[in-house]
Amino acid sequence: MKDQVRIGCGAGFWGDSAEGPKQLVESGEIDYLVLDYLAEITMSLLARARAKDPNTGYATDFPSVVASLAPKLKEQGIRVVTNAGGVNPQACKAAIDEKLKALGIDLKVAIVTGDDLLPRAAEFADTKEMFSGDAMPPKLWSMNAYLGAFPIAHALNGGADIVLTGRCVDSAVVLGALIHEFQWQADEFDKLSAGSLAGHVIECGAQATGGVSTDWEKVAGDWDQMGFPIAICNADGSFITTKPANTGGRVAPDTVAEQIVYEIGDPSAYLLPDVSCDWRNLKLIQVGENRVEVSGAKGRAPTSQYKVSATWQDGFRTTGTMMIGGVDAVAKAEAVAAAILKRTRAMFAKRGLADYTRSDVEVLGAEANWGANSRRRDAREVILKLAVHHADKNALEIFGREFIPPATAMAQGITGFAGGRPSPTPLVRLFSCLVPKDQLPIEVDGKPFTAPAVAYGDAAGLPATPNEGAALAGPTRKVPLIKLAYGRSGDKGDSANIGILARKPEYLPLLRAQLTSEAVQQYFAHFVRGKVERFEIPGLNGFNFLMQNALGGGGMASLRYDPQGKMLAQVLMDFEIDVPLSLTP
Repeated sequence: MKDQVRIGCGAGFWGDSAEGPKQLVESGEIDYLVLDYLAEITMSLLARARAKDPNTGYATDFPSVVASLAPKLKEQGIRVVTNAGGVNPQACKAAIDEKLKALGIDLKVAIVTGDDLLPRAAEFADTKEMFSGDAMPPKLWSMNAYLGAFPIAHALNGGADIVLTGRCVDSAVVLGALIHEFQWQADEFDKLSAGSLAGHVIECGAQATGGVSTDWEKVAGDWDQMGFPIAICNADGSFITTKPANTGGRVAPDTVAEQIVYEIGDPSAYLLPDVSCDWRNLKLIQVGENRVEVSGAKGRAPTSQYKVSATWQDGFRTTGTMMIGGVDAVAKAEAVAAAILKRTRAMFAKRGLADYTRSDVEVLGAEANWGANSRRRDAREVILKLAVHHADKNALEIFGREFIPPATAMAQGITGFAGGRPSPTPLVRLFSCLVPKDQLPIEVDGKPFTAPAVAYGDAAGLPATPNEGAALAGPTRKVPLIKLAYGRSGDKGDSANIGILARKPEYLPLLRAQLTSEAVQQYFAHFVRGKVERFEIPGLNGFNFLMQNALGGGGMASLRYDPQGKMLAQVLMDFEIDVPLSLTP
C-alpha cells in the first residue's frame, strides 16, 4: 500500500480547458487523473443526443483527450477516473478502445453502470420530489442516480487503467481511487469523509487554485496560465492541496476554504452515497508555497437512499438582449421591455394564445442583481435582458420577431443585436427524488457489483454549538462585508448557498450578530421566495447560508442571467457591518 496518492483534476465541467489534463500529466506530479464533466442539464442534453444517435450520449471529446495523452499515461502508470460516460459509458468505452487500438497502446477501460433509470422511470412514477413534494412528471428527458465510489474502487481493483462512469457524485472519482489505494473499508466513515472532501476541493478544477476567488487581484496576473489542482492524499485521510510547479494561481487557506463551502448545505450533514460528512471543524494550514494541508473531516453512516436527478421539458423559453445607451438609459430599457411585453401580449390575445407563463427583465449595468440596494440608476449604457417562458413555441416565435423592431420604433440608442433574432429553446426543469439503494443494481463491466454491507444512518444534521454575537461598545463605523470576510456562492437546484468566512477570528462575533439569516433574507428579498438558514462552520471561521427558492427555478429553468447564483456572494460583499473603531480594517 502506498503512503501517499497524488490525484489531479483536469476538468471541472464539460467545456473546461483542454490544457488541464495535459498540464497535469506532463507535470509528472500525479498518480491519478480525474475529470468531472457532468451537471444536471448536461445529463438531459446527453440523453437527448443518445435518443437521436445510439452511439452518442457521452462527453464526445474525452476519447481524443485519452488518445493525446495515452503514451504518457502508459509510460508513467497514471490511471484515469471520470464520469465522461454520461448516459452511454458503453459507447464512450468503444470510442476509446478504437483510438487506443489505432495507437497500439494497451490500456484497460472499465465501465460502471446502473445510474441510468430512464428506462425504468415507470417503476418510480409514484416517487415525490424531495423538496416540493410534487408528483413526478409523466415524460422525462433523463433520470440518473448519484452513485458512490465503491464501484469505482472495484473496477480499479480489477486492474482498470481507465474507469468510466455515468452519473456519480462528483467527489466519487477521487474517493474511489483512495478506497482502492488505501483499502479503506465501508465503515471507516472519517476516512471516507476526508477522501470525499479531497474530491470536493479539486472537482471544480482551477476553482481550488485561486480561480473565482474573492481576492481576485492576487491571482489576476496568472489567469492566462492557471494551474489545475492536485490533492496529495495520505492514508489517514489528510491531504495537501497544491498545483503543478511553474503554473499560475494561488493555493492558500482562503482559496481552499472558499472551494470547501461551494455548493454545500448543512456542513454537519453533507450527504453522499458512501458517507454523511461533517466538515464543520476542518483545519487548514499553509505548509509551503501553494501547499495547504487539510484535515479534521468527520463522517458517519450514509443513508439507505440514492439521490436521483431527473429532467423534463416545461414548455419553451427565449432570451433576447440589446444595448441601450444615453441619458436615462435605465428608464428607457425598462420602458422598452414593458412595451415589448405589452405588444406581444396583445398579439397573443388576438391569436387565441395564452399569456406568458413567466417573464424576467434585467437591466444589466444598473445593478439589477442588487435589487433595492442598487446604486446605478444613473448608468448611461446598459444591456436589456428580456427572457420569457411559454407553453407554446409559436408564441415565442412571435416574441422573437417583435424583439428587434424597437431599434427603429422605440428608444434612441438601441443597438447591439449581435445574436440576431432570439429563438425558442426547450425549458428544462429538474426533478430531484430519493430511491432506495437496494432497488438499483450496479454493474462493473457488465457484471453485478455488490456494495459492501454497512448499517445505514439518517439524514439529520448535528446540533450546533451555541455561540454569542458581539455586543457593540464604543464608536463604530460601517464597513462593507468584503473588508471583513471572503466567500463563494453556488446552487443546488432552486436553492442557493453563500459561504461567508471571516478574514480574522475577531471579526466572527460581529458577523454572527449582524449577518443573521433574517438580515440576509431581507437583503435578497428581490430573489428569495423561501426560508434562509445559517449554518456555522467553526473550523473555517464562518457560516454557510442556504437560501431556498432563490434562483427562479434554478439551472435551465431560471430566466435570470445568473441562474446558478454564481454572483450572490459578490452581491452580499456590499452588506454593511457596524465595526468598532478598534477593529476597523
